[in-house]
Amino acid sequence: MGQSLYENSAIARALYDEADRILGWSLKDVSFNGPESELTLTHICQPALYVHGYVGFELLQDAGKLDDLKVALGLSLGELTALAAANVFDFATGLAIVAKRGALMQDACDQTSGTMAAVLGGERGDIEAICEAHEVDVANYNCPGQTVISGDKDKIAAAVEAAKATGKFKRVMPLKVAGAYHSRLMEPARQAFAEFLADIPFNRPRITVFSNVTGGSLEDPEEIKAALAAQVVSSVRWEEDIRAAAAAGVQEFYECGPGAVLAGHAKRIDRDLKVRSMSDFADLSA
Repeated sequence: MGQSLYENSAIARALYDEADRILGWSLKDVSFNGPESELTLTHICQPALYVHGYVGFELLQDAGKLDDLKVALGLSLGELTALAAANVFDFATGLAIVAKRGALMQDACDQTSGTMAAVLGGERGDIEAICEAHEVDVANYNCPGQTVISGDKDKIAAAVEAAKATGKFKRVMPLKVAGAYHSRLMEPARQAFAEFLADIPFNRPRITVFSNVTGGSLEDPEEIKAALAAQVVSSVRWEEDIRAAAAAGVQEFYECGPGAVLAGHAKRIDRDLKVRSMSDFADLSA
């Protein structure tokens, strides 16, 4: 992840090298060479995704492709990349925040027995009722027909079976994840993250940034901090964020990150939206 960017761009090399200095370990080595078992650990995965996404943003900006940039938004960890793009904080500060978030969430994962499951199809109210009955949480409202639930492993297993038994969903399947992200099991991480953010200076965003927690835009630095901390234990309202951006007049997006998952979500939310991927260096000329 990110190797072609590093090999072909001085901007990318400078940012990856700076990231290694800030973190005190080689993000480049893990990002480029793996193993995947390390990249999936949240305290490693989060900095890797942040740096890869931010490098993509900087390369697009340098190529003149973002001259009319109006909004930024990101799913889960990606919200921090969006805030960096909006100059709420600089790259280095953002990476320090991401590293702390990842470490705190890793600790919460290690102290609990959590997992997640995907629910395809069905109505939002039916999913929320199952979550309430089994004491688990909705982690992600990704797009129409795709929701993720999160919580204690045994309770998620029971919720999955209950959802299947209703016959209201196309498919319900456990996910291979390291923990119960965006659920009540992350509460220790939320508390510590809020304390960590308290003394870090935030700027007002230079462009509109949409919050995963509210599904709308936030401008006040203290409100942004509060939302970032709350996001750790709250539902990611990605569908609402995309619809809000579209309602603001945005019809073209760049997805800065590996794969094209968010492009797929966007198409299911609004078929008229155009999303280009920025993952590898070749994408710059696509």
